Amino acid sequence: MPGLFTVLLCVLLSWPVQAQYHRDQPMTVAELNGIDIAYTVVGEPDAPPVLLIMGLTASHRLWNESFVNGLVDAGYQVVLFDNRDTGDSSTLDYLGTPTLWWEMLKNMVGFGVNAPYSLQDMADDGMAVLDQLGMEQAHIVGASMGGMIAQIIAADYAPRTLSLVSIMSTTGAPHLPEAEEQAADGLMGIADSEGDMTLRLHEMGIYPEAMPRQLMAIIAAGDRSADVATITVPTLVLHGEEDTLLPPPHGAHTHEMIAGSKYVTYEGMGHDMPEAVVPLLVAEMAGHFDAVERAR
Repeated sequence: MPGLFTVLLCVLLSWPVQAQYHRDQPMTVAELNGIDIAYTVVGEPDAPPVLLIMGLTASHRLWNESFVNGLVDAGYQVVLFDNRDTGDSSTLDYLGTPTLWWEMLKNMVGFGVNAPYSLQDMADDGMAVLDQLGMEQAHIVGASMGGMIAQIIAADYAPRTLSLVSIMSTTGAPHLPEAEEQAADGLMGIADSEGDMTLRLHEMGIYPEAMPRQLMAIIAAGDRSADVATITVPTLVLHGEEDTLLPPPHGAHTHEMIAGSKYVTYEGMGHDMPEAVVPLLVAEMAGHFDAVERAR
């Protein structure tokens, strides 16, 4: 009888973990930091964990399936979650919606902006997901705004960060080049979407409603160079050579700020992770993780 109980217990514990990732797989929702955060896990339960953090307005669904499964095939357990205000996590409309033109004007003249929550809050959400799963440490990976959040985790939660991968992200330093006009207009176009367009964006994993609040979190964080410079965990910085939203100098500066980091750029990659580049990203990241795991 004890043997049967043990088998059943193992089945129950392993049930939420998927062997292969697909973007529509079920999510678990838990109340963390006073709000609902949705998460899902893929890979072998005893494999080293990797926490993936997506960017501005994006839920976990924006991660490329072959990217996630590539990390799983490389021997890692991948944790994905929906940032607050996206996907199946809490929508925070009750916090109010900053008026973008007014907040941007205030920022331009040196006044503080109305940020209903912060990048630090979002970093704490990611760590709360790891706590919920009983994971003491993880490799932390973030793309774009997710990279900013990942940098905060690596700086503030260093003992729990096995390594950092910052993808197409930035330190927020003021000397870095601004987004090209077309890229900036495209971003603002998401904020202005409504009706059927909003529904189509939701299907893709993009939540325009989050734009004003999350953009203010980024602006309120300002120049994080000093904090980024305190990061001591093994770090890999990846950037697209054709990125027009956060041009390559943003990635280069992140690399410069983090002692001992490695910087890799990719031809044919903009502010996205195109299918042709995914195998290269996965190989570089798996090699980075493997080196850290061998050294543990």
